[in-house]
Amino acid sequence: MIVRLSHLSLAALLFVSAAHADDRRMCTAPASECEKAIRQLSSGRRYLGAEIKELEPGIIIKAVIDDGPASRADLKPGDRLMSVNGHPTVEANIKDFKQILYSAKATGVLWVIVLRQGVLKKVDVRLEPYTKAQIDNMVAQHLAQRHGIPNATAAAPQQ
Repeated sequence: MIVRLSHLSLAALLFVSAAHADDRRMCTAPASECEKAIRQLSSGRRYLGAEIKELEPGIIIKAVIDDGPASRADLKPGDRLMSVNGHPTVEANIKDFKQILYSAKATGVLWVIVLRQGVLKKVDVRLEPYTKAQIDNMVAQHLAQRHGIPNATAAAPQQ
């Protein structure tokens, strides 16, 4: 009897722990508020179109979004950022890079020196605003992952 209770208690504890772990990933705000906030924060905001990875030290391009600003500017996965808008990034971290991006908010232009296969290359990137389709995708992804709404099709805001 004691053994069965122990197994039952252990099973209940594992179930509660697993359920609690899933709760931490869920968003507590109503889905409609999340959609509104994502749309407001993303509208008019510019993006690079590249995923970066922090090295110790420095930063590299991990991935480039097809047909995004980084792709059009010829940034490639594996490019090591040496300098961005005159700021050295050889020993920078992701936080430093985000500060540089923020400082380029007004112009939306980045002058990047990358190290590609042992050769330094200058790349000019023009940050672009998110498209409506990209924002719709961000909303749908958030609703699916954080609200458990599968195949979420975000409705366009009413005007």
